[in-house]
Amino acid sequence: MADIPLASVERLMRKAGAERVSVGGATELRDVLEEIGKEISEKAARFAKHAGRKTVKAEDVKLAR
Repeated sequence: MADIPLASVERLMRKAGAERVSVGGATELRDVLEEIGKEISEKAARFAKHAGRKTVKAEDVKLAR
C-alpha cells in the first residue's frame, strides 16, 4: 500500500506546471517518490547509527541525499 496520497502528488505535479494529471501519471510518480524516499531513509538511518544515535536528524538526510 502506498503511503503518499495521490492528491498530494497531483498537487506537486500541478505546481511543477502540469495542467492536467492522469491517475496513472500520479500513481507512477508516487511509486518513484516512495522508492527514492525509502532509499534516502535507509541511508540516513545508517548515518545516524554510525554516529551512535537512534534518531535520524536533518543532517543525516542531507548527507544521504
